[in-house]
Amino acid sequence: MEQFFDKLTQINDAINGFVWVKIGLVLLIGAGVIMTLATRVFQITHLRHWWKMTIGSLFGSGNARTKTDKKTISQFQALCTALAATIGTGNIAGVSAAIVIGGPGAVFWMWVAAFLGMMTNYSENVLGIYFRRRNPHGEWSGGAMYYLADGLGSKKGMKGISKVLAVLFAIFAILASFGIGNMGQVNKITLNLQSAFFHDANVLGTVGGIPVINIIIGVALMILAALIIIGGLQRIASFAERVVPFMSIIYVIGALIICVLNYKNIGLMFAAIFKFAFGVKAVAGGAAGIAISQVITQGCKRGVFSNEAGLGSSVMVHSSSNVKEPVKQGMWGIFEVFFDTFVVCTMTAIVVLSSGHIDLHTGLVREGVSDATLVAQVFGESFGFFGEIFIAIAMLLFAFTTVLGWSQYGTKAVEYLFGTKATMVYKVIFVLMIISGAVMTSSLAWDISDTFNGLMMIPNLIGVVALFPLVSRITKNYVRRNIKNENVAPILSYDPAIEQEMCEALKQELAETAGE
Repeated sequence: MEQFFDKLTQINDAINGFVWVKIGLVLLIGAGVIMTLATRVFQITHLRHWWKMTIGSLFGSGNARTKTDKKTISQFQALCTALAATIGTGNIAGVSAAIVIGGPGAVFWMWVAAFLGMMTNYSENVLGIYFRRRNPHGEWSGGAMYYLADGLGSKKGMKGISKVLAVLFAIFAILASFGIGNMGQVNKITLNLQSAFFHDANVLGTVGGIPVINIIIGVALMILAALIIIGGLQRIASFAERVVPFMSIIYVIGALIICVLNYKNIGLMFAAIFKFAFGVKAVAGGAAGIAISQVITQGCKRGVFSNEAGLGSSVMVHSSSNVKEPVKQGMWGIFEVFFDTFVVCTMTAIVVLSSGHIDLHTGLVREGVSDATLVAQVFGESFGFFGEIFIAIAMLLFAFTTVLGWSQYGTKAVEYLFGTKATMVYKVIFVLMIISGAVMTSSLAWDISDTFNGLMMIPNLIGVVALFPLVSRITKNYVRRNIKNENVAPILSYDPAIEQEMCEALKQELAETAGE
């Protein structure tokens, strides 16, 4: 059995290295460049507009928090649910690992990947809204599966392969939801709660070699998750809308306090980020340097792992929004990547780099530093025992909301493959798997799910890149109508019936706005 797992590990490592390093990062960066150019650098040229239409729309009547019916969620709820799935362990442990392995320069490439990823995520959401349709329950269903099958499939000679890619994406999404979206997150919660509150894992004894405290944590999380997940997207979105802004703001405030405490290192820290962006040279005493390929790989991979731009995951939630305009939900996708990486991940980077545990003159990690516990260690040094508790609770909220978000991704993938009746079976299995995450000791399940996570992006990015002319056309149409105030017909859906329905709803919305 041990030989079997060793062989499985070798096979997974080979696939993972190919998917994430040799092909994945090239696809991700390439797609980001193509979509940025196709939209004429929308994230910069229309920065004021998308900022006003996202964060700015949260204030006043008829804002993005407003729900119009019980079958949809608001634009803000869609954002919070997507952020619930993206803001997780990658924002804390992932960023810390990127810096420890790739040096301070990894942060620069994390920013580059996020800048380009803004338009990849934007494009996914635009396509998601454009190709969505209602399921038998009257709820919106959208995602990479649909724009692969109906968008890519509409091109000459692509009908067969597009359906295969759509099915593969859905399968990979389901498998990833059980691993990186469930067991992996729960395992991190368990380890952090153990470290903060139970320094002796066996304090309550063991059952079959498994600490009882792990089982208790697993059962508690399973019950809480069941109460939310079984209730469907509306309950998940309602929970995310309350928890995500709170946990994010508290974490950012904590990071800013550490930044102030370590203010003397701020200048040197930003200098190191740009100085070592192209590799860390070897230093005296035989210490090894860090190759530029490692710096770029760590920065881009951890950035994408955190914000998920290009994976095609969050579009499954964004497509459930009550929005009429594809571009409007696309702009929430831009903000999603911005907030996840440029705000939350950058705060983690500041905590790590200003702490003194990374030598900002050489770019190398100091001896004895572990990337897995570095952020908790820094918070502990700054706030004492309360710092460790704070990170444990932050990891609990970040990881648990990720579980909730991924449950919705898996639900939509199951719905695409097997229909709406199968979704309840999936939810029950998903909830039961939470206990497995709490008691598992091997990292193999996490590693395999990371591979499936990466495999999702290949069919998704093929669809996004192939459909870039459509994204460009929809974007130009929106700009002409809503920014340049030209009188042209809107482009809202691939389905003529939905197009007409959305046009009527849009006219009514504009009339109500004009009457206020």
